[in-house]
Amino acid sequence: MTDFTFHTTENSSGESRELLAGIQKGYGFVPNLFAYMAEAPIAIKAYMQLNALLSESSFTPAQLQVALLASSVENDCGFCTVAHRAMGKKSAAKQQSLDALNEGNEIEDPQDRAIVNLVKSLVNNRGWVQEDEINDFLAAGFTRQQYFEMLVVVTIKTLSNYTNHVTKPEPNPELLAML
Repeated sequence: MTDFTFHTTENSSGESRELLAGIQKGYGFVPNLFAYMAEAPIAIKAYMQLNALLSESSFTPAQLQVALLASSVENDCGFCTVAHRAMGKKSAAKQQSLDALNEGNEIEDPQDRAIVNLVKSLVNNRGWVQEDEINDFLAAGFTRQQYFEMLVVVTIKTLSNYTNHVTKPEPNPELLAML
């Protein structure tokens, strides 16, 4: 297996160091995902820009965390699953939805369930969702605009989940403490 460098502000230079310092300042710690992503500053910048754009979406922060967690679970990304369970809790996402996603159980909330079903289909079918799946999402009270916003969710999770698949970061203690 390829050995990727775990970057810190001490062992990196230039743009990577600046990005990690900014992340440290913003989060209070550097999530291990970014320590590996710092190998290519463009990857961190893409993640951060997509994350900022998600905050402009029409979804609530809790709905976004349910979607991000669903993609992480479906992509079998342990690090991101921990991160979005923690962030979901912080965003006031429904605990039953977070637990059900983590445990593979049925989600009770109809909107959370519609989000999860769409995300699972997008991930598993590589975007080739069926018309009835889109209609189910729309029938749950979502819009066509939100369908495209959900594609951004899957995009950012593809970047981070795939990064974690090859680097295998451990969840930070700071994230674990938030669970």
